[in-house]
Amino acid sequence: MSDATHIETTTKRFSAMDYEGHWKADGSAGDLAPKWAKHRTEMAGEFPSAFRGTKDPFALQIAAFVEKLDKLRPEKDGPAYLGGSGALAYTYPEVKNVEISQAMGDLEAVLDDVVKLFHGAPNWASPLTMCNVNPQGNTAAIIASMLSQVFAANILEGEYAWNVHRAELETAGMIGNLFGWDPLSTGAIYTYGGGGCWTYGLKYGLTRVLPDSRRKGVRMDAKVICSQQAHFVQQNATDWMGLGMDNIVQIRTDAITNQMDLAHLEEVLKDLTSKGIPVATMVCTMGTTDASAFDPIRKVRDVLDRYPNPAGFGKAVLYADAVIGWSWIYFKDYDFDNNPLQFSERILPILKQNGAAMKELSYADAVGIDFHKAGWAPYVSSCFLYKDATEFESLHRRGSDAYLQAQTPYNPMYYTLEVSRTASGSLAGWATLKYFGKEGMQAILGGILETKIYLYDLLSEEPNMVCVNPDDSGLVTLFRVYPPGTDAAAQFAMELDEPGSRADLLKHNQLTERVGNKLFEWYRDGKKLEGRYTPHMSFSTGFRNANYNLDGADPEAVVYALKSFPMNVFVTPEIMRWALRCVQAALDEVLKA
Repeated sequence: MSDATHIETTTKRFSAMDYEGHWKADGSAGDLAPKWAKHRTEMAGEFPSAFRGTKDPFALQIAAFVEKLDKLRPEKDGPAYLGGSGALAYTYPEVKNVEISQAMGDLEAVLDDVVKLFHGAPNWASPLTMCNVNPQGNTAAIIASMLSQVFAANILEGEYAWNVHRAELETAGMIGNLFGWDPLSTGAIYTYGGGGCWTYGLKYGLTRVLPDSRRKGVRMDAKVICSQQAHFVQQNATDWMGLGMDNIVQIRTDAITNQMDLAHLEEVLKDLTSKGIPVATMVCTMGTTDASAFDPIRKVRDVLDRYPNPAGFGKAVLYADAVIGWSWIYFKDYDFDNNPLQFSERILPILKQNGAAMKELSYADAVGIDFHKAGWAPYVSSCFLYKDATEFESLHRRGSDAYLQAQTPYNPMYYTLEVSRTASGSLAGWATLKYFGKEGMQAILGGILETKIYLYDLLSEEPNMVCVNPDDSGLVTLFRVYPPGTDAAAQFAMELDEPGSRADLLKHNQLTERVGNKLFEWYRDGKKLEGRYTPHMSFSTGFRNANYNLDGADPEAVVYALKSFPMNVFVTPEIMRWALRCVQAALDEVLKA
């Protein structure tokens, strides 16, 4: 052995002995161990235990943290926000002027700081919270989702997910069955939100229609067609995918139903065909946030099939953006004759209509759904489903990586946009499907619709208020307020139909916005009226165009409306009456200003 080799071997031996000497038999740092080792011993007490039967620091902290969580909630009949104040506790951009401390922090103090972050956050469980389609997550979904955080299930591949992959796979089967697809052929990818679903739908179309785009990039125009009511994420998806926002083609919508105008769609497709321009993805919106519009997807399929892409291009993908409306499909096979859940006669036709509309999802190539909207699961639990898993997965498949091995039959890492993917969303969605069953989901959806119809009745008792979406079949109620003494229904009819009433439309739009802002101000200030807190509501700055502005040429001739989304199970008739009482009070204050 050379001197150099002897020195190197001896150095390694002493280094190993030094390292071994740092630790006691139980794995903790010895008294003479270096500071880093002592820090590690301390930090080891702040990670979940690997074994049962120990005093798991995580379990102990969770138990203690539940008390902190409970203190975040208001007292009964408290405000619609969490914590002691609805105020914003930071200024921007000054909040970013902060450094990491040199010393280790105290876990208890850090968790207290976490709790402070949630002061003023919307309390989605509060019956006073009715601002958007954001319900509280159900217990089964929250706990299932949390388990993924404890055990770090990464659903990029089977090795790191193992049996947890069943949540994604069984979601595909259960929802595929609901859609009327072959469950064994259905694929599902839980992704980062409704925008992720839209992006997957666009990418599916680009890959199928422009197969060279995978290697060469998008080198020619292909169109994305959607309605005027489609979500603004259309811009995100086309921008980030490199297709460009100018390649979006919007189809006019019907003034009453807000559905895609099929005659205009045919005009557009005929024109594109004559010019040899392909369509990558056709998007049907199956439930919009404000107008609750459902595009007639079966008829869209018929029109689309009559105008195939020019020779040399693949077939356009028909994507259904059903992130809001998807759960109405639970009523596609409801026994409306016997009405086992005993819904009122007033909502049965709406439930039947919604179920029939969603039944047409069977005609889509792919569908996006959100469990964290009308699924009552926590963020983020969006799922992109595709009818032909063999086609989708083979079209998007990439090569393998040296450090990842396929150890199970299911390895979505080869074709997903994301690589690392938490199982939180898939567990939340899957647990909801298992826990609610069909009747549970039907009961919650139908119950909210009953509340909406009740609110219609309350509005009809207020002469200066008018519901502006009485024919919509979704969960939201949109309404306008007018000065006392105004016949709201008659005034709104003129503003909607008569160009000569445009000035009144704009004036009352401004009034609606001021009332909405006043309500938000009161909610944030924790204001009480008659000893009670005010609701958290919102408003739309243009859920539809005036009838004389259907082409949208006049960007101001649109309808503003206050918005009520009573999405949780704690809402009572008294809460809805109180909400309108607060609206009237806000109107009075605005008019006095």
